[in-house]
Formats: sequence, structure tokens, C-alpha cells
Amino acid sequence: MQTFNRSIHPGWLIIAPLLVLVVTLYLGPIMNILWLSFTDPEPGLGNYAKLGESDALLRIVWTTVRICIVTTLFSVGLGYSIAYAMVHCDQRQKNYMLTLLLVSFWISILVRTFSWLMLLGRKGLVNGTLENIGLIAEPIAFMRNELGVLIGMIHYMIPYAVLPLLVSMQSIDTRIMDASRNLGASGSQSFLRIYLPLTLPGLVASTLLVFILSLGFYVTPAVLGGGKVLMVAEYISVQLLVTLKWGTAAMLAALMLFGVLAMLWLMSKFMKLSTVFGGTTR
Repeated sequence: MQTFNRSIHPGWLIIAPLLVLVVTLYLGPIMNILWLSFTDPEPGLGNYAKLGESDALLRIVWTTVRICIVTTLFSVGLGYSIAYAMVHCDQRQKNYMLTLLLVSFWISILVRTFSWLMLLGRKGLVNGTLENIGLIAEPIAFMRNELGVLIGMIHYMIPYAVLPLLVSMQSIDTRIMDASRNLGASGSQSFLRIYLPLTLPGLVASTLLVFILSLGFYVTPAVLGGGKVLMVAEYISVQLLVTLKWGTAAMLAALMLFGVLAMLWLMSKFMKLSTVFGGTTR
């Protein structure tokens, strides 16, 4: 008994109560969702079989994946440009840009979404301005379609894309770029062959973060899509609150969870995940 007590680090005794609480409150509901996906309304794989039987369900899943991919591409691309500018500007400008970036996290997603609704509506500021200067004869349909959803989602996700990239770029020794230019490399060659590969961990982290967060978007598609762009999160809400098909909702939630875990597993085959999220390569 004395040998067993000595083998337990005292730190585990401190975190044990919190660990039990996290397991109970986090893993418990997840296991319950998985259980419902296989048992409601009857035991078996009936809920998962609906994916191959229902064209509507497949269309919703494909719409979600397509919108998340486009959102990720634009958010990471714009985020890379912003992070690159922040790293290479002077300290005062960098502080201003960082402040604006952090302020965006304090604004509610609901406020942002309704702001876009006011800006891009048929009688909004953008359409009104374009009509007044004669560029368009009738309002452009920015809302109640995928375009409006993408605008809202990309705008919200850009700050999340910037931060991992900014951390990655700040860790690069600028003398490496100077050495490449001294050896005769052009600016584009230095960027493509040296700078871009060095920022790959941040690029991967940014892509994973944006895509995973985009999968669960609910408010933006519901408001800017106007019911015409149905994504998985909104469909899960309908199944829970309207049709009361808990098994279908649990199945879709389980698929989203498995999809995220699969992406992390696949990424671990190509690189160490600790380096992606700020750890060391050892």
C-alpha cells in the first residue's frame, strides 16, 4: 500500500476532482449522443442508413461541407495576408491592428449577423449606394442565399485564422530571409521556398480551426440564409425542437464529431499536432 501511494504524483490528487468533473460533464453527454444515434427510435443503424436513403439529408451535408471549405479558403487566405502585414509593419501600427483584431472577438455573432443584414439587404447601405451612383438598376440579392452566408461566415472567421498564423510568423527568424536574398534568391523565391514552408504549422492550425468552427455555425446561416441555406447545425435544431427526431439529430452530431476526429488523425500522419498548436517538435 505504501509503495502504491509513493507511485502517485501529488499533482494528480489535486487535479483528480476537476478531472472527474470534466469527464462527467463532457464525455457523459457525448456518450449519450452516441447512444441515442444507435437506439432512437429503435436499436440499430437505421439513423445512419438514412444518409444513403435521403437525398435531402445528403444535400444538407454537402451544402455544409461546401460552405465550410469555401469559408476556410477565403478566411485563411485573407488571414494570411493580414498576419503577414502585421508582422512586417512597425510596432505602433501592429498594436493598432492587433487591437482591432481583438475587439472583433468582443462583438456578438448575432450583432455582426444583423449588421450584415442591414448593410446587404435589398434596401441596405450597399445596394442603396450602388443604385444612387448608377452602377446597378435594381438591388443585388446578397441575402437569402449562399453568398450572404459566406460573407457573414468569412467575416466572423478571419480573426480566428489570423491568430495562429501571426504566432507562427512571429517565431520565424528574419535573418533567414535576409540570408536567402544575400544568396541571390528573389522575393518570390524566398517567400515560396522558405517563408511559406516555415509558416506551414500555423497555416495548418488556422485551416483546422476555421473549418472545425465553421461546421457548427447556426446563427449566421439561419439569419443571412433566410431559410434557403440549410446547414447541419440548423437542421439538428429542427430535428430536436420541431420534428422531435432525436435519433437523427444525434446521428448528425456524431458524424460531425467523427469528422473532426478524422481530420485530426489524418493530419497527425503528416505532421506532429503539437507543433500545429504551438508545441515543440520534440
